[in-house]
Amino acid sequence: MLGIAIGKTCEAAEICAGAEVEAYALPHWYAAYSRANHEKRVADQLASRGVENFLPQYESLRKWKDRRVKLELPLFPGYVFVKMALRDRLPVLQIPGVVRLVGFGGRPVAMPEEEVARIRDFLNKGCRAEPYPFLTVGRRIRIMSGPLAGLEGVLKRHKGRHRVVLSIEMIERSVVVDADASDLEPLAHAARTFSKVNGLL
Repeated sequence: MLGIAIGKTCEAAEICAGAEVEAYALPHWYAAYSRANHEKRVADQLASRGVENFLPQYESLRKWKDRRVKLELPLFPGYVFVKMALRDRLPVLQIPGVVRLVGFGGRPVAMPEEEVARIRDFLNKGCRAEPYPFLTVGRRIRIMSGPLAGLEGVLKRHKGRHRVVLSIEMIERSVVVDADASDLEPLAHAARTFSKVNGLL
């Protein structure tokens, strides 16, 4: 029995070591935390150094003196997504305005590839989103159809509109999007809160 236990322990250690080597050598998406209002500069610097990056933005209409100005602002203030291997992180960390890579215990942690892909996909499809205070608690729903199909979030109402708050827990940031009631359904574990979305709304 002892031999079996030792064998399993060694096997687990080899798997962990292999995962670390992969994370070190292969490119993954990471969230780079930047100084306030430095997101665009950081993204430009990354691009000039040939580092793949993604800075989600949204349009905001601001009043400026006697006119209104349309601005493009970071959708996730303070963050730029960077695709790289950990062995190449030093040039990224040396960019002015980059504070650190998001992680735990002092070690950067990669973001799920599909999470970044979905953000990029729904923005490319013209979906309007804007920043929202970080939120994970509330009436949870799943978007069943449309360009945001498959995403889960928290249902909110605003001026008669149905809105869904989508959150990225790793960076503690949320965005809010408009949605049709017919595209929504409650998650199974939240069904006790309401029977059907149309009934809830």
